[in-house]
Amino acid sequence: MIANYHTHTWRCRHADGTEREYVETAIEAGFKILGFSDHTPQVYPGGYVCPVKMLPEELEGYVDTVLDLKREYKNDIEIRLGLEAEYLYTLWEPLMRLIEPYPIEYLILGQHYLGNGMYAPFCGERTNRAEYLRQYCAQTREALETGKFLYFAHPDVVWFTGPDEIYEEEMTKLCRFCKEIDMPLEINLLGVREDRNYPRELFWKIAAREGNSVIYGMDAHHAAHMNSPEVVAKADRFLERCGIPRERLIDVLEIG
Repeated sequence: MIANYHTHTWRCRHADGTEREYVETAIEAGFKILGFSDHTPQVYPGGYVCPVKMLPEELEGYVDTVLDLKREYKNDIEIRLGLEAEYLYTLWEPLMRLIEPYPIEYLILGQHYLGNGMYAPFCGERTNRAEYLRQYCAQTREALETGKFLYFAHPDVVWFTGPDEIYEEEMTKLCRFCKEIDMPLEINLLGVREDRNYPRELFWKIAAREGNSVIYGMDAHHAAHMNSPEVVAKADRFLERCGIPRERLIDVLEIG
């Protein structure tokens, strides 16, 4: 890997280390591009606070820190300022207004919750409810129709334990839509590292058949994640097992 666009910071409440540590580890590992994409802050009604997002008042500090590092390390690595965003129905436009004043360079879609995200189960929790899978596919498709996203992070995060036939039908439609709009799909290396329910082999065999383009995302939550050749090698073997040609693996994305 020479580029990673999926990197978190301590502000998301489930990562650690300083941004500088991520940058220096990425340089040591030979990266040419490092994109920070911490979870977007979100203003929820009724005072609800999401436990895995930065707070709205932390956004300015996040932006300033990344931009300072961008200037400091400009001769060593290209640093990009992004956010990992969810599409939460009536909260989408308020989110766009919240981040509009800042020089955010890109968004990646990481749909962790459905509806408006409040008091909702995490998409990675087991479910055999077909309607939940269908809602995930419908909501992420609506998100991508906004045209705001650079790529689709862990598109297979939803943990559907019902019949494979239903999963294949819904995910085929989603993969075909992503192919139509030329939206890269992320093989999530945190999932590879921790043997999570994603990346799911059935999903990626569908993506292989439908001709989707693919990108690796470190989904780094610790600086050490930036230097993980063994995880990349494991992902390479997964890619081959699913029948995805190497030429469909994107190294660098154009931003702006």
